[in-house]
Amino acid sequence: MNYKTIAQETLNIEAKTLFNAAKLIDDVFEKAVDVILKCKGKLVITGVGKSGLIGAKMAATFASTGTPSFFLHPTEALHGDLGMIGEGDVVIGISYSGESEELSSILPHIKRFNVPLIGMTRDENSTLGSFSDMVIKINVQKEACPIDTAPTSSTTLTLALGDALAVCLMKARDFKKSDFASFHPGGALGKKLFVKVSNLMQTQNLPLISKDANLKDAILSISEGRLGTTLIIGEDEKLLGLLSDGDVRRALLSEEFSLEDNVLKYATLNPMTCEDEDILASDALVLIEEKKIQLLVVTDKNKNIKGVLHIHTLIEKGIS
Repeated sequence: MNYKTIAQETLNIEAKTLFNAAKLIDDVFEKAVDVILKCKGKLVITGVGKSGLIGAKMAATFASTGTPSFFLHPTEALHGDLGMIGEGDVVIGISYSGESEELSSILPHIKRFNVPLIGMTRDENSTLGSFSDMVIKINVQKEACPIDTAPTSSTTLTLALGDALAVCLMKARDFKKSDFASFHPGGALGKKLFVKVSNLMQTQNLPLISKDANLKDAILSISEGRLGTTLIIGEDEKLLGLLSDGDVRRALLSEEFSLEDNVLKYATLNPMTCEDEDILASDALVLIEEKKIQLLVVTDKNKNIKGVLHIHTLIEKGIS
């Protein structure tokens, strides 16, 4: 059995489903976006089985991209959770057949709240379609499963249409990276979108030496600072340059090398610095990698040193 061929066929069937659906996006979809955009309350998503799992993911996507949303299980709704639906809300009901018994049983009660109901189903004339104010059709010619039964293409399309709604709303609200970060303070996303240089940079016990120091003093400063680099400052304590352990190794290759040499002889003068400690740490990492440096010095516009950020710190903190 050729599993590679089976996998390719599965992906091709689902890809074709998405491609065909893209060509069928109509005014109803635009109306649904407009209704959700004008919603003064919450976007409530409901469904059971596979549709319920897709609905829960959709609710999470909406909630994290600026549209207050939650998932409501139809069975729980019948036992008190219908009270979670309030004035100003919008409801999305998901059922591929449109005849899910659990979902159908709560539709009359949802209509009592006089809130817009958006149905996602293949059949406009189904129970869900009939109760809905508008229907986003789930047009699927074939499920990807070999017996054309298990929800595969249909759930993929439903999820993709949910993503399409979310993206439309993000663009309509001019939702930015900073907005996204505020909803994702933890985990890898939070670190990438929320942690700033000021949160990670070292500000105390910085390895500093005078521009008049010799190479021997500089090596001692590098060792004590444990950053692989020492910062060279002038009489006004402003940054003049850097001397790294790599600079020292290269200096050793010089026939005129002497530990009594002035540190500026081997230093990197006017090094790359960052004058904005409020930039994202992930952006600082991009800068460090592009310039192929290990240490980024944070200064003000007058070259007064405020702190340093080492690439090892970014890696240890999971910044990527």
